[in-house]
Amino acid sequence: MPNASSEAPAKPSRRSFMQTTSTLAAGLALAPGAIRQAAAAETWYGTWGAAPAGPAPTGSYLSFSNQTLRLIAHGSIGGSRARVRLSNELGRASVQIGAVWLGVSASGASLVAGSNRQLLFKGSTGTSLAAGSALLSDPVDLSIPAQANLALSLYLPGSVQAATVHDAAYQTSYVSGAGNYAASQNISSQRTLYSWPFLTEIDIGTTRAGATLIALGDSQTDGLRSTNNANCRWPDYLARRLLTETGSGALPVGVVNRGIAGNRLLGDADNTPLAGKDAIERFDRDVLATAGARFLVILIGINDILFSSSPDASLASQITYGYQQLVARARTRGMRVFGATLLPFEGYEWYSAARESVRQRVNSWIRTAGAFDAVVDFDAAVRDPSRPTRLLPSRDGGDHLHPNDAGYEAMARAVPLSLLSS
Repeated sequence: MPNASSEAPAKPSRRSFMQTTSTLAAGLALAPGAIRQAAAAETWYGTWGAAPAGPAPTGSYLSFSNQTLRLIAHGSIGGSRARVRLSNELGRASVQIGAVWLGVSASGASLVAGSNRQLLFKGSTGTSLAAGSALLSDPVDLSIPAQANLALSLYLPGSVQAATVHDAAYQTSYVSGAGNYAASQNISSQRTLYSWPFLTEIDIGTTRAGATLIALGDSQTDGLRSTNNANCRWPDYLARRLLTETGSGALPVGVVNRGIAGNRLLGDADNTPLAGKDAIERFDRDVLATAGARFLVILIGINDILFSSSPDASLASQITYGYQQLVARARTRGMRVFGATLLPFEGYEWYSAARESVRQRVNSWIRTAGAFDAVVDFDAAVRDPSRPTRLLPSRDGGDHLHPNDAGYEAMARAVPLSLLSS
């Protein structure tokens, strides 16, 4: 990330962070019966999402001054109305936003002609994102095709440091020279970005009943070692399967990726703020507050194992208890929860027999405890049959921990689509 001279702000307290996320969850999460509303009512579903983290370490902030960001995000399902969620939840200073527009990306920093729409906030063209807060835009009429690349143009009139950011986008976005180009079909890019500052969700409004699936995880969900700008994370492959392999009358299911590279289930990674708050702490904001939240796939815990100084049976018990906490909270909102087995990692630098034993214990519990509505066996989808403690070479991204594109596709194919049809 580009360097900036300013010092990073103090870390927000856990108490204030959780108060903010609880408020969001209460205001934005889908009520359990909403999926059964009459077809004439407009309902909202996530078509894209990323989990915010930060603030970045001192000296590595993204900094902007009187510039326009054009952030590219690949949607899953389409609709006729749109809104976005912007976040400054990890910031310690307010952020002034001069203008926000949303359009369909053509290529690079260019938009499909006639697709750009101005987004308002309580009827105003600009807004202020207070420290520790997030905002939903007002809805706007915009025809969004399924699987479209969307472009959010964000004009920042002052000097801004992006304390709230999703670091590993694997997607190129753009920063203009000086000026407001949010309404322009094309902008001249001064530099490129490979992260998503401030943007955490794009929703579509539709009169069709539908649902949103949230993929909660770490770098294996975030898409580490997948091809840049190709949307080859496993949730991307799953979203394409849902469009091509289900009938025209099937429930439309948006897919929202809430993976963060380096993220853990049980505790924050020391000195790695861009790995995000642990999954238990961020759950209300990143899962329950997602529009149309109905299905949840949990694939997290491998970093808790890899970086534990005491990988033993008690660690496995702590991880499985953490899963039970997430399941119980999801079910208070009527969600169906699917447990995903942890991937093999023999050959990775932190591999050991003790850590492998913990992974096996956790996977056995996922498969047999009956804690989830169903189990998605990602382990079986990518392991080497001749040596099940390692990734199949043809599905190994090269570090023996993260899959390649073929591995991520195999993971998506391990999800039975029948689980998402009810």
